[in-house]
Amino acid sequence: FLALFMSGFAYADTVRMGTEGNYDPYNFINDSTGEVDGFERDVGDMLCALANLDCVWVVNEWDTIIPNLVSGNYDTIIAGMSITAERDEVIDFTQDYLPPSSSVFMGLSGADVDLNGGVIAAQTSTIQAGYVAESGATLVEFATPEETISAVKNGEVDAVLADGEYLYPIIAESNGEFANLGEVPIGGGIGMGIRESDSELKSKFDMAITQMKENGSLNTFIKKWFGPDQATY
Repeated sequence: FLALFMSGFAYADTVRMGTEGNYDPYNFINDSTGEVDGFERDVGDMLCALANLDCVWVVNEWDTIIPNLVSGNYDTIIAGMSITAERDEVIDFTQDYLPPSSSVFMGLSGADVDLNGGVIAAQTSTIQAGYVAESGATLVEFATPEETISAVKNGEVDAVLADGEYLYPIIAESNGEFANLGEVPIGGGIGMGIRESDSELKSKFDMAITQMKENGSLNTFIKKWFGPDQATY
């Protein structure tokens, strides 16, 4: 494999794809294989093939995922990360590979929750945490999405705000325990995070995302993992 020189930084053999591995259906660890699986594994592998890049997957906790990209522990973030102006000040983003969609407040069924004044959980360093912090509600942040669900279940918080694609299946499979308490549009779609110095790598992935949009394969993966009602390109 030929070395790819990205704005003064050499990728000798591989591009390291950083993900959380803990956010089904975007990305998760397959119990059978022990490997990264999900929507972003499918999309990322095809992007690497289209861009003629040899890629490997690296798992990193969400709360340090941007600092560890900047410090060089991996070369991309492909982890359900919404494109925001605040993040764009620190890293660059490719074009979106998943259109903007609603975030959902989830609480216990039958609960009377004040979404603008209650106690709301969100995963730390997410657009949902930022939204709750500015809403007037009391924000309680957790490192993992599972902890936000547990906090709702045990009454520690009134509700959780997270991506609809993450919460819809949890609500549907809860046998009536959880309910959708409301939806709000936040963010500008999901994109790949790239170091600001790696403009050539960003360009390669942008071109590959465009190819996937044009050939229909991106829509196929979106429908596979998020269902037929999910917004597509």
